[in-house]
Amino acid sequence: MNNKTQLARKLRQNATRQEHKLWKELRNSQFSNFKFRRQYPIGHYIVDFVCIEKLLIIEIDGGQHNEDAGIFYDCERTKYLNSRGFKVIRFWNSDVDKNLEGVCIEILRNLI
Repeated sequence: MNNKTQLARKLRQNATRQEHKLWKELRNSQFSNFKFRRQYPIGHYIVDFVCIEKLLIIEIDGGQHNEDAGIFYDCERTKYLNSRGFKVIRFWNSDVDKNLEGVCIEILRNLI
């Protein structure tokens, strides 16, 4: 098992409350029959959630993503993932906490 796979496994075991909450909606192909994977390695990055079939990545961001270093890192990461054919959509932790239904509607809109 390579380092990225081991790290992805560790991230799955230590998921945030918001990641758990969204995963309950996405897992087992129950979200409009789309299959999602979580904490999935793509290149030298690990994404929160991905639907390989639709090349859609979902990221759940905390406050560190609103700081200069986080913004720069996310921009570079998104450019790389876009270059591999993926579309990246992002939601704040507070979006998942306060408006899970709206988050799910936006995800579905990006899938169809």
